[in-house]
Amino acid sequence: MWPNFIKIAPLYHALCRKDWAKPNIVCTGQHYDLNMFDVFFRNLDVFFRNLGLPEPDIYLGVGSGTHAEQTGKVIIAYEKVLIEERPDLVVVVGWGNVNSTMAATLAASKIGIKRSHLEAGLRFFDRSMSEEINRMVTDALDTLT
Repeated sequence: MWPNFIKIAPLYHALCRKDWAKPNIVCTGQHYDLNMFDVFFRNLDVFFRNLGLPEPDIYLGVGSGTHAEQTGKVIIAYEKVLIEERPDLVVVVGWGNVNSTMAATLAASKIGIKRSHLEAGLRFFDRSMSEEINRMVTDALDTLT
């Protein structure tokens, strides 16, 4: 989760300078480790201030679970956000190991919202790895490359 905020900072700032864009930050809360979570969110204002980012507009609070549980929770929660907000574009951030990246892409795809994947992760081409499955699904559903 934390490295993804670092990745979105330049894009967020660029979009904020455009009259036609209104970027919103959604945090799924997939990577949940009590120690990391407490340290991160206790110091959230400092972390975001250093990046020049506001706190996330939406926090889904998905937490941990199996691949299927996390994916399902994100799809259900994020679909509600997408229906309410109706964005023109969803930019997902994260390498394939992030179930949230794939789940958010699936949710946006199912209701017809354009998608883009911001990542420069490794390509293993090993379908026995869940990370590679997530990346392949996310990239296959990407509407902007």
